[in-house]
Amino acid sequence: MTAPAIDRRARARALESLATSRYDCIVVGGGVTGAGVALDAASRGLRTALIERVDLAAGTSRWSSKLVHGGLRYLAKGDVGIAWESARERHALMTTIAPHLTRAAANIVPLDGSTPPPLGLLTEAGIRLADGLRLASHTSRHLLPRPSRISASEALVMAPGLRQDGLRGGLLFWDGQLEDDARLGTAIARTAVAHGADVVTRCAATELTDTTVTLRDELAGESFTAHGHVVNATGVWAGEHEPSVHIKPSRGSHVVVRSEAVGRPRAIFTAPVPGHFGRFVFAMPQSDGLVIIGLTDEPVGDVDGVAPEVPCADTRFLLDTINQVLEQPLAESDVVGRYAGLRPLVTTAADGPTADVSRRHLLVDEPGGPVTITGGKLTTYRQMAEATVDAVCRRVRSPASCRTRSLPLVGAASREVLSRVPAPERLVRRYGTEATDVAALGLAHPELMRPVSDSCPTLGVELLFGVLHEGALTAADLVERRTRISFDAQAVDAAREVADRVLALAADLARA
Repeated sequence: MTAPAIDRRARARALESLATSRYDCIVVGGGVTGAGVALDAASRGLRTALIERVDLAAGTSRWSSKLVHGGLRYLAKGDVGIAWESARERHALMTTIAPHLTRAAANIVPLDGSTPPPLGLLTEAGIRLADGLRLASHTSRHLLPRPSRISASEALVMAPGLRQDGLRGGLLFWDGQLEDDARLGTAIARTAVAHGADVVTRCAATELTDTTVTLRDELAGESFTAHGHVVNATGVWAGEHEPSVHIKPSRGSHVVVRSEAVGRPRAIFTAPVPGHFGRFVFAMPQSDGLVIIGLTDEPVGDVDGVAPEVPCADTRFLLDTINQVLEQPLAESDVVGRYAGLRPLVTTAADGPTADVSRRHLLVDEPGGPVTITGGKLTTYRQMAEATVDAVCRRVRSPASCRTRSLPLVGAASREVLSRVPAPERLVRRYGTEATDVAALGLAHPELMRPVSDSCPTLGVELLFGVLHEGALTAADLVERRTRISFDAQAVDAAREVADRVLALAADLARA
């Protein structure tokens, strides 16, 4: 699929259309859920606009653990229904929707002193039950192999940094992993554009009703009223637009270390959180020589929902927990980056700690107000979007049915086809079949085929593609979301210099 470019000219056309025309569906909130709603609506033939105050995937959607869960963690809490939803949506993401942005990831639960034999047996039972959901959702064992017990030596081959003293072996299972959550959100939005949707970032939305919303262009400072059936998909801010919704934000913090600091693992490995059955801290290898360690689950009050700070206590908790299973403990000096996101957990008066609050989504569809969707998880964004657009279709009296379970995102193809794309493997992981378009920019601008810094493999042409095709308007859009250079604090300053040059180059190209 070829997606029209999201750029400044497309943004200007969309704003003019919003000011003068009526839409079937106006989605407020450019996270993964809002983008998913826009894609579902546009693919059903509804005239659709997606409005975002900052940038695509600017909030919670870029701060996940980069996993596509099959539901194991929900089985530990006895929530079989949500685990089943996760397994089915994982299958769709990995086989049809976004094979280019997903991959199978080995997971190891070390069997050591912190996991005595009875707990190991219970954990193994949960893993095998989750594999039953994998089988029921028709995910091939060639994509996600069956779980197994492995020896201590086998565990150390896959995770050499594990503590050897007391290591009896490990439980090996497979789950889905994302190349990049922010890139997933961008791909969903661009696919919505390919189906006719308008996408406008740097545009604030206020005074949401069922059929109107006040929009303010944050770049020009102009305001106007847009008309269409409104969807509130603003995540942790949903309660500001729908008084009946009560959000209990939970901070999920992560720290980032270099792969060599934990033995260059080839598998995700876990450490149990003391005193919390079924709760773990994960060390998750990434593609570019980094390992993400997460995550916390702490209730928060009034904090920045776009980029929450990571408290020192969260860093210490993550390091102390993962150090239980490491031969060489990590120190704070090993941390090269950190980030946190706020989960929009929907609560009732009876809810306790945020770790115990359900990850189910909430859909509010009441006369006179916008359709509101909030809660849920990244893995099940598509199902949330389907339920939301079903509600919109009832309002516009459209019989159109959902198509997104079998609708590939821009750049998607079978894994066999992706293996033959004539472009660097790193670009194929991030852009799929569009990797050749990214690499082609280097023919005209060879100086951008170099990494943006010595410690970061991101190429300058990736930044240029982000401006020309993916709606990036600022250096922050490029460094923090179209790429994830900001995970490595040592690379940020050099990358911002490249981003500024790329933005100037793109402006010159637009004037030419």
